[in-house]
Amino acid sequence: QVQLVESGGGLVQPGGSLRLSCVASGINFNFAGMAWFRQGPGVQRELVATVSPGGTIVYSDSVKGRFTVSRDNAENTMFLQMNNLKPEDTGVYYCKMHVSFNDYWGQGTQVTVSS
Repeated sequence: QVQLVESGGGLVQPGGSLRLSCVASGINFNFAGMAWFRQGPGVQRELVATVSPGGTIVYSDSVKGRFTVSRDNAENTMFLQMNNLKPEDTGVYYCKMHVSFNDYWGQGTQVTVSS
C-alpha cells in the first residue's frame, strides 16, 4: 500500500521560511517522479516543483529563486525548502508521486503566510 505523508507546514510571517517533508512508503521511491503542488483558497491546485528520479528539477515561475526541492532516496523523502515566503504562498501543499503509470497523493500540509 503506497502512502505519502507530508509534514512541516505551519503559520509563518512574510519573509519567513519553512521546510516541508514528504515521506513515501510501500513503493520503490528511487524510480518515482516526485512533485509538490499547492492549492490556495478558492483557486485550482497548481504545480510548485518537480524532481525526476534522476534529479532533474523544474520550478514554477512564482517560486523560482525562493523555493528549493530535493530528494533523499535513501530515506524515501522529498523536501521543499521555502524561503522569503509571501502571503500568496498560503495554501495546502501536497506531494505527488508518479511511478509505473500511476499517481499517488499525500493528504497535504497547511502553510499560512500572514503577519
